[in-house]
Order: sequence, then structure tokens, then C-alpha cells
Amino acid sequence: MADAAAPAVDTASEVVAASAVAAAAEVDVVIATRGRPELLARALAAVRTQDHPGVVRTWVVFDQGPMDPSVTDQDPRRPVTALANTRTPGLAGARNSGIAAGRAPWVAFCDDDDRWLPNKLTAQLAELARTGAPTSVTGIVVAYGDTRTERVATSSELTLANLVRHRVMAAHPSTVVVAREALEGPIGLVDEEIPGSHGEDYDWIIRAARHAGFAVVEQPLVEVTWGQSLFSQRWATIVAATDYWLDKHPEFRADRHALARLSGQRAFALAAMRSPEVWPAIRQTLRCRPAERRTALALAVALRLVSAERLMDLAHRHGRGI
Repeated sequence: MADAAAPAVDTASEVVAASAVAAAAEVDVVIATRGRPELLARALAAVRTQDHPGVVRTWVVFDQGPMDPSVTDQDPRRPVTALANTRTPGLAGARNSGIAAGRAPWVAFCDDDDRWLPNKLTAQLAELARTGAPTSVTGIVVAYGDTRTERVATSSELTLANLVRHRVMAAHPSTVVVAREALEGPIGLVDEEIPGSHGEDYDWIIRAARHAGFAVVEQPLVEVTWGQSLFSQRWATIVAATDYWLDKHPEFRADRHALARLSGQRAFALAAMRSPEVWPAIRQTLRCRPAERRTALALAVALRLVSAERLMDLAHRHGRGI
């Protein structure tokens, strides 16, 4: 399917009317959390201080752990509700539990270890009104230890074809604002069948791009904390999830660069596991695209020249992943 262009609002009067609607729009924010109360408090504070004049209602979904009712807040402009994940255990089910609880026309996500800048929602809702697109993303600042790296994607980088070939890290779930009717309709909810919920955000972004594209705010409006990820060393889950994506999205197998990238990531995880399956995985990646850099990384880990954790640390310090 060809990349869909976001529809544009045409006349000046339509822009003014759409902007007025955006300024008053209600937003549901879904924060899935699990055992990180200090980080959660920081994320909630950042939502609370958004300069958007409309009501921003936050749904804190506690996944696979006790619910903390103390996060509840009855502020009429910034209410917070605590609830338990009643769907599939894991991040995907928790996100969907929060989506189902709300009724606002716009839905936003924020990971519990991330922090929005104060003008995030205002900037995105204005751009959504201007373009008529169903989904918006912004740039990010990657915070890893004592390093800060800005990652800001352009509209041209967020086409379906480019997102398949390159996992654009700036299109982070904590930047997403999406129309509820698109989320619950043609784009669909978060996929709860993905093994371990690994990469559920990437799967969803692929579907959002396939549907109608994005209103992109080319500013770093979210501070994303790396090094806290539950997936960073769950190698078997990464392998299983990669196989799932390859079966689900035909676009990956249709693009040799994309297939080599995923095959290389899979080989890297197998090398980190010390699995004998790493060698056929490395050969498969080489056949697909000899220049794929992850082949060399997987080989170095498989030969025990360097640890997978060391390579991940180096990548994260530059705001990148493997």
C-alpha cells in the first residue's frame, strides 16, 4: 500500500476554527507502570504542568503488581485515576486497559520513566488541527546516564517505507497523540499477541503510518529515559518478537534492507544468549545484505570479543539502539 499523505485543512477560517477546537480538546493520557513510583511521580508532574488549556485526564495502569491509589487526583483540569491492568499482562494489555477506560477524543501515551515538556500537547493538538492528520509525534531528548541526545525526525522520515526500513527512534510512544476514532478503528489497539509486548510501539507506529501518516512536530518535546527498559536484556523475548513482526508485516520481507536489519537484531540477541542458532542467523543476515552492520556486532558478541551489554551501552550513549 502506498504511503498515505495527511489531509490538509485548506482555508484560513478552517484553520482558525480547528485551532479553537484543539485549544479546548480533552485528552486521555495512558501511563502504564510497574514498580517505579519515583519515576511515575515525575511523569505525572510533567503531565500536570502541560500548558494545554483543556482537560487532560491521566489513567495510571498498574501492571502485574499492586495498585497505588495514592496517585489519584481529583483536580478538575488534571484528574488522575489509578486502575489495574485487566487485559493481557504486560505493556500492551496495560496500554489497552487505559485506552478502554477513557472517553476523550484524543489519546496520548507516556511511559512511566519519561517526561513531557510543558508545551507538548499544545503544539501537537495545533498541528493535528492544522493538518487534519489522525496521529501526531514529536522529537525526543534521549537521557542516558549523564548524556543528552536530541533525536528529531522529519515528516519525510516518517513514511511507511522509511519506518519499515529504519526504526526511527524519535517516533517514540511517549510522543504519540492519536484520535480515539482512529485508534479504536482503522489503526487498532496495541497488539497484545506480541511476545512479551516487546516492540509493541513499533508495531503500532507501522500500522499508524499505513493508515494515514502523521502530523509531525519537529521539536524535542519529550525527555526519554534510556537504561530503564524492561526489554534491554530479555534476549529470548526479542528473538520471539522479531519472528512475530516478520510474520505479521509483509513489508519487512519485501525490503531487503529492513529484513537484514531485523535479521541482524535477531542474530545479536542470539549471540547474547550464547545460542548455537546464532551462526545460521548470521549467515542469513549476510545473505540478505552483506553490509548490514549488526552482522559484525553479532559476530563480535558470538566470538566473545565484547559483551552485548557493552555494545548496547555504547549505542545508548549516542542515543541509538542495536
